[in-house]
Amino acid sequence: MKKITLNIDIQLAQIDELPEEDQQLVKMAIEQTEHSYSPYSHFSVGAALRLENGMTVRGCNQENAAFSVTICAERSALFAAGAAFPDQAVTTLAIAARKENHELLEEPISPCGTCRQAIIETETRFKRPVRILLYGKKHIYVFDSIKALMPLSFTEY
Repeated sequence: MKKITLNIDIQLAQIDELPEEDQQLVKMAIEQTEHSYSPYSHFSVGAALRLENGMTVRGCNQENAAFSVTICAERSALFAAGAAFPDQAVTTLAIAARKENHELLEEPISPCGTCRQAIIETETRFKRPVRILLYGKKHIYVFDSIKALMPLSFTEY
């Protein structure tokens, strides 16, 4: 039996080190945490994405007592973008989260597996990577593609 090791590169940035358009996207994701409906988890997540045409779309988690009906912030934004701008590729996706006490997280939050697969599907659909910005008060993780977080993804792209 042979063992392989998968490594990922994570770029760490402070918000002021990002290009202005990325700073704005991160700020939108932070703002969206205030619109979250999360009475069960008390964990508010916001997302904002930029499309190829420069438009931005926002999303936040929306919970439901029937948990399978709940939708994460990332998919909320991706699906809204797909419905409103079906021919526009997503170029960048920013994600932020707050705890029950309304404090933003110190460390960046990572998308769940379902959201990672939805982002992979978006990359596959448009045959281009989606840049990912994961916000934390200490720093922001920057990835060139969701594949860094899901290297053995189910896709042909």
